[in-house]
Amino acid sequence: MDTLPVGWLLLISVAAGFVGAMSGMGGGVILIPALTLAGMDIKHAIAASIVSVIATSSGAAAAYVRDRLTNLKVGMFLEMFTMLGAIVGASITVLVSPRPLFIIFGVVLLVVWGAMYLQRNVDWEPAAHVDRFSRWLELKGCYFDQAAGHDIHYEGTRAYLGGPMMFGAGFIAGLLGIGAGALKVLVLDLGMHLPPKVSTTTSNLIIGVTALAGTSVYLAAGLIDPGLAAPIILGVSVGAFIGTVVLVRLSNMAVRRFFLVVLLALGAEMVIRGVWGNL
Repeated sequence: MDTLPVGWLLLISVAAGFVGAMSGMGGGVILIPALTLAGMDIKHAIAASIVSVIATSSGAAAAYVRDRLTNLKVGMFLEMFTMLGAIVGASITVLVSPRPLFIIFGVVLLVVWGAMYLQRNVDWEPAAHVDRFSRWLELKGCYFDQAAGHDIHYEGTRAYLGGPMMFGAGFIAGLLGIGAGALKVLVLDLGMHLPPKVSTTTSNLIIGVTALAGTSVYLAAGLIDPGLAAPIILGVSVGAFIGTVVLVRLSNMAVRRFFLVVLLALGAEMVIRGVWGNL
């Protein structure tokens, strides 16, 4: 990449992988603003970002599965919807002009921030009621919480809403190349009432499969540069590993607040650039 030295690209990618693993959003929320600020066309930045999302997911998901934080049944059920949405979204991005993508990206992040901000001081509690369909899918789980010092038992609910909502998240993921982990965490946390740590870690699993579906469209369109993808994949993999080590030691409330800070800053920055920026 001519506009950004490889060393800086690696540092940005490490930061993106760390934030992606910590928040469950994927590294695209850092990479796309950074790459476009460095002068890259947003479509190529989106294509590079969606490749990095696969690396972020791979680097974090293995550790989270090992620590029994990820709910594999929830992830496998919802991946069917996100993959289809990602293919549709990526196909649209190839055809549209870049300016609306900045604005859509920022608005999506700010809407999610608003929904999560309303829940910022609400401690997670197990669902009071689990519908028949969710119970049939057996979306329950248990993990040892290092911050709390005891096992956390939970059961996912409203799976009938989670599927269609994940199609929408997959659509945004393919459209913007961000993994749409912010939306996935929102669906898992507020929609299906999973603990924040489980929402974050399960989101990391789902976004990799979603990104793989979207990547196929960008690869066919010739938007992915292998020379750019290599240092990005290396950087985000290192950052994701560091993020997983930190996350398991934090409380659920700390994870949610970290998520909020990242969302607000990046959402506002992308909306401003989409409206007033020189594209």
